[in-house]
Amino acid sequence: MARSAVQKRSVKAAKPGYVLDDQIGFILRQVSQRHAVIFAREIGINLTPTQWAALSKLSEVGACSQNQLGRLTSMDVATIKGVIDRLTARGLTETAPDPDDGRRLLVSLTRAGQQMADKAAPNALVISRETLAPLDAKERDTLMALLGKLR
Repeated sequence: MARSAVQKRSVKAAKPGYVLDDQIGFILRQVSQRHAVIFAREIGINLTPTQWAALSKLSEVGACSQNQLGRLTSMDVATIKGVIDRLTARGLTETAPDPDDGRRLLVSLTRAGQQMADKAAPNALVISRETLAPLDAKERDTLMALLGKLR
């Protein structure tokens, strides 16, 4: 009897209809993990990807509300609040009342924050290039267009 139970467990399962390695979510997670490793190695300063996203977007668009910044960087309310709190504690961002709406605070880069964004931008371009390095130019364009459709 015991031998029969062992034999049953060792029988190879039939190929399932769902194969994890073939699923888009799993592949995107693997690519994201690869990109995160490249980011950590190449960014050159002590910033997380979400902190970099906030600094970069503020450098690009200028002062905006924390809520708007969260939307622009695809971060939920709690995440963007934590990111801005940490960047402000480091002296990289600051908040001030919105002159058009006293109930709202505007987030902006400090001089140090702008300098950090300027310093990190070339590294961020390297990160993007390295992430896409296995692809030729046409494949990169196609991938970016297809991912844009999935946004």
